[in-house]
Amino acid sequence: MARKAQSLAATIADNLSRQIEDGVLREGDKLPSIREYANGNGYSKNTVIGAFDILTANGMIEPRRGAGFFVTRGGRPKPDMVETTTLDRAIDIVWLMREQLQSKPEFLNLGEGFPPIRWLEEIRLDQFHQRVVRTGLASLFRYGSRFGYLPLRQHLQHKLAAYEIEAAPQQIVLTHGANQAMDLVLRYFTRPGDTVLVDDPGYYVLFGKIKLSGVKMVGVPRRADGPDIDVLTGLLKQHRPKLFFTQSVGHNPTATDTSAAKAHRILQLAEAHNLIVVEDDALADLKPRQTPRIATLDQLRRTIYIGSFSKSVSAALRVGFIACDAALASDLADVKMLTHVSSSEYCERTLEVILSEGHFLRHTTHLQDKLRRATANGIKALERLGATLFRPSEQSLYLWARLPGQDDSVELARRMFEQSVILAPGAVFSPQGDKCSPWCRFNVAYLEDPRFVKALQKL
Repeated sequence: MARKAQSLAATIADNLSRQIEDGVLREGDKLPSIREYANGNGYSKNTVIGAFDILTANGMIEPRRGAGFFVTRGGRPKPDMVETTTLDRAIDIVWLMREQLQSKPEFLNLGEGFPPIRWLEEIRLDQFHQRVVRTGLASLFRYGSRFGYLPLRQHLQHKLAAYEIEAAPQQIVLTHGANQAMDLVLRYFTRPGDTVLVDDPGYYVLFGKIKLSGVKMVGVPRRADGPDIDVLTGLLKQHRPKLFFTQSVGHNPTATDTSAAKAHRILQLAEAHNLIVVEDDALADLKPRQTPRIATLDQLRRTIYIGSFSKSVSAALRVGFIACDAALASDLADVKMLTHVSSSEYCERTLEVILSEGHFLRHTTHLQDKLRRATANGIKALERLGATLFRPSEQSLYLWARLPGQDDSVELARRMFEQSVILAPGAVFSPQGDKCSPWCRFNVAYLEDPRFVKALQKL
């Protein structure tokens, strides 16, 4: 039976909430300290902290400086409130994001969404600051252009040309990473109650954004060669969606690429049903340039292309971009200005300097070489464990696999978390958060770590 997937911290918070509602814990009662609760129940301190954070956010308990946590008058949200509290419905997505943003040296993060830091260190961000300052010190104390730093957009024009996508600088809007780009597109095209299509499984952070916006989300099943065209055709007729968010290259989490034949068919359907295809290509620098892209076939007529440098340079720079029709780009730049004023010209200038250096191409070549070796080794590691792969890949940051005898990846993730191993369970990548899944997303860079096998043996 399908059931709502939730983190261990959320489970602890639910148990304590029931004790408060049943009167076992009363208003004014002091809870055990985080250390006491963790030691007494066999949990990690971070797990207990997460549970107390949830209870505090729900008004069930409150921290008092120097004294600890105390039960308050607040109660659990009523059933009708649970249905309308969008953040509450996205709690599993928020949990995974929290885990990925925390630095826990003692944990092995097989659910990590980025390449290892050691793979990116050769960029040497520290050496570019002086060059950035010399090229425009005065501009670093002001807001930038609504479109973003022009020289970087000119670089991106050449980058897209390498994918055979023609985009003039006025068709490119710089953003705070690919995630802000998705926010801008959602704000511009949708209103609460509208319907959008997404890959299923797909990018869980996007799902959280859609839920928060009050937009209805419907999943298109992902096959080994891209979206299921028959299902897509039926959904277009049934829901008349405005947008279809998809990843055609290095799909997260399945590591699949959309075939050229399917890309053609998607565009034919988009034309027939007045659909805009939003192509997220955040992993572009980790894949060969010749891999087919939907925007290459369409030339940004019915596609919006989103890119990022978080995976190839640094997530800390927060530089992404949108490429689309020029009139739409101007509108999206206005939305960006109204919601964020501008993006960071300092970060954009830093990235422009990096791209101007000849070694960026060498860096991405080295990055792809490392990824090919890690992918091959990761496949072997999973095969030794008897895992089933959705589709083996020659070069991908992720592998989508199920371990033998594990039908519920959320339960597996809970148990592995207690062994200091973080997994990314399949339910998080489904538009239906309560959908039980045996699949997990594995970062290939960490699959050979002996702590993984050791933790499995302990279960």
